[in-house]
Amino acid sequence: MFLYTLLVVLTDLAAHFLGSTVFRQHFHLLLSAVLMFGPALSFWVSQHSIFAKRSHFLYRLFLHSGWGWTCIFVGSFVFLLSFSIRRSFSLSMRHLSRLGVTGVLWLCFCKLLDLLENTTGSCFEPLLSGPEVVKDQPLLVLREGLSKSECIKAGMVWSGYEVSEDVFLLCLCCLLLAEETAVFGPYLSLGGDSDAPLRILFLFCVLLLFLWIFLLLCLLAYFPQFPTQLLGGALGCLSWRVLYQGWYRLGPSWFCPGRPGLGLLNIKSRSNETQNMKLGVDHIH
Repeated sequence: MFLYTLLVVLTDLAAHFLGSTVFRQHFHLLLSAVLMFGPALSFWVSQHSIFAKRSHFLYRLFLHSGWGWTCIFVGSFVFLLSFSIRRSFSLSMRHLSRLGVTGVLWLCFCKLLDLLENTTGSCFEPLLSGPEVVKDQPLLVLREGLSKSECIKAGMVWSGYEVSEDVFLLCLCCLLLAEETAVFGPYLSLGGDSDAPLRILFLFCVLLLFLWIFLLLCLLAYFPQFPTQLLGGALGCLSWRVLYQGWYRLGPSWFCPGRPGLGLLNIKSRSNETQNMKLGVDHIH
């Protein structure tokens, strides 16, 4: 009983915070400020920290599979919330299709970024010894005719125009989580049923959002790469702007899944009004 009460209190606080107008209108600005000023943290963090190693388990377990973790928790939450309100499998799949659209967009951008790096890059072989080494910095000898995969497989260095895919993914996932979980606050305010599984999934989504923000700060502070990280974050924000602030606002149709909560919160509101009217009639009789 105590654990369930604690769960209700935590999820209620998080739901009202994420669903507030201030958060929804200014979260992307906060994320932009993190991208702009996050690299300045590199002057204060220690390079001997465990987060300064790319082999840290948080990077290996979560960062390299960020889209998968986001799809699992957000997809489960969106499906359970929509199905518990309308009991419509087609409506639940329509809301889930937003994740599919975002995933396709993310994959397309990743392919384009790889193509950009391949076409603008060159392969270099470092000289680790000999008179060519100047101040402990080996010179690089250009090796022509090699692709990026062949270059890296041969143990050489590939240098091209790069946009940080990690920062792009983290920013996109943060904005997606903020949009998809923001409907839970209004849903609770309308008196919606919220059992333990739905609240637990929502809490996992909130924890995942904070984890992505923490990993984003770690990348900016311990592995600053300007302007590649800024470009990656800008691409993530642009993707969110096009989808959630543009396309999804057109309304549900065969080519548009609609905004989060569309067709759910208004139904819940009408059902509450109908129930109140029935109670009023029964009271009169």
